[in-house]
Amino acid sequence: MSRFLVTGSAGFIGFHLARRLLAEGHDVVGYDGMTDYYDVRLKHARVAMLRDYPRYRHVTAMLEDARALAAAVGEAPLDVIVHLAAQAGVRYSLEAPRTYIDSNLLGSWNVLELARRLQPGHLMMASTSSVYGANRVIPFAESHRADEPLSLYAATKKAMEAMAHSYSHLFGIPTTMFRFFTVYGPWGRPDMALFKFTDAMLAGRPSDVYGHGEQARDFTYVDDLVEAVVRLAEIPPNESNRVGSRDVTDTLSASAPYRVVNIAGGSPTPLMAFIRTIEKAIGTTAKLNMMDMQPGDVPQTFADPKLLEALTGYVPATTVEVGVSAFVDWYRAYHAMEKAA
Repeated sequence: MSRFLVTGSAGFIGFHLARRLLAEGHDVVGYDGMTDYYDVRLKHARVAMLRDYPRYRHVTAMLEDARALAAAVGEAPLDVIVHLAAQAGVRYSLEAPRTYIDSNLLGSWNVLELARRLQPGHLMMASTSSVYGANRVIPFAESHRADEPLSLYAATKKAMEAMAHSYSHLFGIPTTMFRFFTVYGPWGRPDMALFKFTDAMLAGRPSDVYGHGEQARDFTYVDDLVEAVVRLAEIPPNESNRVGSRDVTDTLSASAPYRVVNIAGGSPTPLMAFIRTIEKAIGTTAKLNMMDMQPGDVPQTFADPKLLEALTGYVPATTVEVGVSAFVDWYRAYHAMEKAA
């Protein structure tokens, strides 16, 4: 049994991770600002499910509030900090850039300061495939340059990686930075493509398809991502677990107990194929409104998962057919419950 702090525990990924940890008998302090970036009723429904576990304690406060963050955990040791809270979304960063600075930079710095004080056994921080930006070498490997972000969201995440490396070096904090690739599944965010397409198809509305449907994404089912995070939690970076295979480039820093790891299956799906999968799961034909690529978007994400596999023996493998079907089933059940209420 371990004691975890999970920031963003009312969010999509944080909820799934916290529930998995609680089911395994761990203590979890969940910390979330419950912001109105999307419908807070969905966040409250997630937290209500987590409160069913006696080992869960929820704190509602903003990540930018350093005193509240410190008070949430007190002086008791933390085994693992999993920092998932962030202002997400590429397109929203064009509308409200300041929120990305406040949450992703100031908020993440507060987490780093907390880790400096408490010295957890492992600090894990969520980055994103968006940091690869203008990189055109595929598949994306952790060792590739990620110095040309195409959105402020990506820039703040890359900056967070750099800040975390400096703290890892200066204060000896074992830190894993994981880069997510288009996570989807039940309890997903309403601003994400799968939620939007499903909502529009069931209502008979047209769906906006950016990039004229020519994009591709390395979709990662949320349960697969959680499995990878749980496995990585047991592998705090140090020289004893440096990967020695000539086929894998380990990102373990030469000057800090710090590592960057992709979490994805390494199997991109064309956007139009993804839409057809949703149509099949729902049993309808989508009305599509083809649009130009949005600023900040990239044409393709494609992960190299060899480092994840070398470290954990695991690679996400849930097919989009299985994952989309699970989401559509959840969506229907959740909205039926909302209407009944």
